[in-house]
Amino acid sequence: MRFLPVLPVLLGVVAADFHVDIPQVVQAVESGLSKFYNWPHYHGPTGTATAVLHSTSTAKPTATASPTCAPYWMETIKHQGISAFNPDKSYQVFRNVKDFGAKGDGVTDDTAAIQMAVSSGNRCAPGVCESSTLTPAVVYFPAGTYILSSSIIDYYFTQIIGNPNCPPILKATPGFTGFGVIDGDQYQAGGVLGFGATNVFYRQIRNFVIDLTSIPATSAATGIHWPTAQATSIQNVVFLMSDAPGTQHQGLFIESGSAGFMTDLTFYGGLVAANIGNQQYTMRNFTIYNAVTAVNMLFDWGWTFKDFNIVNCTVGVDMTSGGEQAQSVGSITFFDSFITNTQTGIRIASMPPASNPPAAGSLILENVQLNNVPVAVQGPTGVALAGTTGTTVIRGFGVGHEYTPNGPTIFESNFNPPARPGSLLSGGNYYYQRSKPQYQTIPSSQFISARSSGATGNGVKDDSVALQAAILLAALENKVLYLDQGIYRVTRTIFIPPNSKIVGETYPLIMSSGPFFANMKSPQSVLEVGLPGEIGYVELSDFIVGTQGAQAGAILITYNLATFGTPSGIWDVHTRIGGFAGSNLQVAQCPITPTVSTPPAPVNSNCIAAYMSVHITQSASNVYFENNWFWTADHDIEDPTDTQITIYTGRGFLIESLAGTIWLYGTAVEHHALYQYQFSNTQNIFMGQIQTETAYYQPNPNATIPFPPVAYLNDPNFITSCAGVAGNCADGWGLRILNSNNLLVYGAGLYSFFDNYSTTCSNYGNGEACQARIFDLEGRLSNIWVYNLNTIGATSMINENGKSLASYVDNISVFPDCIALFHL
Repeated sequence: MRFLPVLPVLLGVVAADFHVDIPQVVQAVESGLSKFYNWPHYHGPTGTATAVLHSTSTAKPTATASPTCAPYWMETIKHQGISAFNPDKSYQVFRNVKDFGAKGDGVTDDTAAIQMAVSSGNRCAPGVCESSTLTPAVVYFPAGTYILSSSIIDYYFTQIIGNPNCPPILKATPGFTGFGVIDGDQYQAGGVLGFGATNVFYRQIRNFVIDLTSIPATSAATGIHWPTAQATSIQNVVFLMSDAPGTQHQGLFIESGSAGFMTDLTFYGGLVAANIGNQQYTMRNFTIYNAVTAVNMLFDWGWTFKDFNIVNCTVGVDMTSGGEQAQSVGSITFFDSFITNTQTGIRIASMPPASNPPAAGSLILENVQLNNVPVAVQGPTGVALAGTTGTTVIRGFGVGHEYTPNGPTIFESNFNPPARPGSLLSGGNYYYQRSKPQYQTIPSSQFISARSSGATGNGVKDDSVALQAAILLAALENKVLYLDQGIYRVTRTIFIPPNSKIVGETYPLIMSSGPFFANMKSPQSVLEVGLPGEIGYVELSDFIVGTQGAQAGAILITYNLATFGTPSGIWDVHTRIGGFAGSNLQVAQCPITPTVSTPPAPVNSNCIAAYMSVHITQSASNVYFENNWFWTADHDIEDPTDTQITIYTGRGFLIESLAGTIWLYGTAVEHHALYQYQFSNTQNIFMGQIQTETAYYQPNPNATIPFPPVAYLNDPNFITSCAGVAGNCADGWGLRILNSNNLLVYGAGLYSFFDNYSTTCSNYGNGEACQARIFDLEGRLSNIWVYNLNTIGATSMINENGKSLASYVDNISVFPDCIALFHL
């Protein structure tokens, strides 16, 4: 989310906010952070031992760099990425920290050298620059032990990457100072975050060991400080902390933002392994040993936890922030996980109907195995769910409001979970998951560079022919296409055949341009993956697809491929429509016009920028999406004040696969006219924390303009469906499901903050009047489940065949309205 940074009050100072405050949320964050003052203000060894560690512990590994390490292709491949529209044509995208003087020898203080690798080139720095696409960077660490005496300050649009064959060790000195070994958003004078946390996009950290063990255990030291937003991730990181009695170390600290995704993290020790607050998040494959508290929730709207393995802790997940009468944790969904040798699995702030707000603190547990966990769920005055000193599995347990499909029923009890389609499972009754490939065993000779193949990536030349040739050659020769950083302007469809593997260098952009994509009546794909009916397998990661100027007929990604066996995968592939340098869809071209009624005034045809973001067609099947953001820009990333813009795109993410078998982990779709997600005549789909925003300009014009409904796409017809409905009925749907079965949603945030750029309609207590309806169910449906549905600004939370099933009035939560469990 771009406009609502939920930033904390530290020391009574409200952090910077670009558009609007949400007082209730700011207060909740302040309350949750009040006991963590020492961590953001850590200036060296201090602290008082107060915590008591669980008596059983797991031995933590010693952080020692391997004397021999397999090289990683990223070290030896030719680096020729460019920033297409950066006026400095000598700008360096790839930075090996050793080229900047870092030694990685376990002796030398490498702090200054590493910071130089991050910052050189007049990059977008916290406190100086809000955001920019002009200074992308990969900061690469070869294997070694890098001694750090203060925080590495992360910059905008940065991938910090270590050698995955021997993850580099970032070892803090005993006298280390700073908020995190890596500080993702440095606090400035007065307690203000350097970047607005809900506007921090396009960054990654992967393949490191963060070692705090030389810092005294009583010091309030942090591994990574990471308040961020969409298109961000942390992958394959180990945190080493003290597990001595009284430890004050913490691994991960997140206090704000609108994110996001993390996977494959391991924590040893600490007072808190993950101390976290954000609007929404998906986290999977975490292993936490020997922490006092494995996960402490500061605040949230919706959080999805999958494949957590919590071992030898005192508390597994603490969601009591704010207490019974002022809860700040909206909801969590926790499933396919294990808790072992831990006194209390989950701590909740209240038991319904005593919750305040009434639907706050919603909890869903599904398929959670307990091994020697005496209390599964602890309430404020007693045990809500007993545990065991042996072994048991919680099939389904929930706290909150339930609709089945009618309601609400306030519940705190076991429930029978949905039947899981076998095609979505792996290794028993667990949902399939797969981390982004890093190709660590493949030499650089097995990569083909797009720029070496003749594509320029300069954002001006037509790269269609050269880029297409490089993609076809890589697939033919069973090699990986390396999409060097740049903007690849294309004027015709780029076809991605079966057997393609494409990986980008810090989010290069494939950008459509010209008349081929400009006809709304003849839509064309920018990228087409497979032909209709074609069978095969692809892996796509770390790039963006966008448009330039008026592209009313552009479908950014069409996915046709049917895959058998191992699913195809699409990781960290995003769409970005407008709001960036070279798009011709910025403040100068597409200003907002809230005072001009549309109609009668026409829309700005130069800003009708895309027909659809992503289309999974009927013939496609068996594809895995992870950490994908399909975004129509609401503001200009290059503008110093993130000024809002008006861009028109027709449709968000349309899934029509007849066979289905699709996984969506950590996906978000925002600001499309007719809908964000639509599932039509499909089946067998898993979703883990989906998130949407309605276009800010609606209802001026409403969703009927400028894209008329297309029958063969099963578009919503607002003219007929809004008859007799009060309020802003003809606003784009957040989630729409038609004639489908076995759709299982493990967390959803459907947000509508604006009425023609005014947020009065979504202010807490103002009647959720931004739009009348946001979640639509139509036709023949079966086995549709949604856990922790959070909506904002919508009067009706769920509609089925024209009838409202749930009103916001009955489900008020921390800022959104929440239904813990819905199914039909």
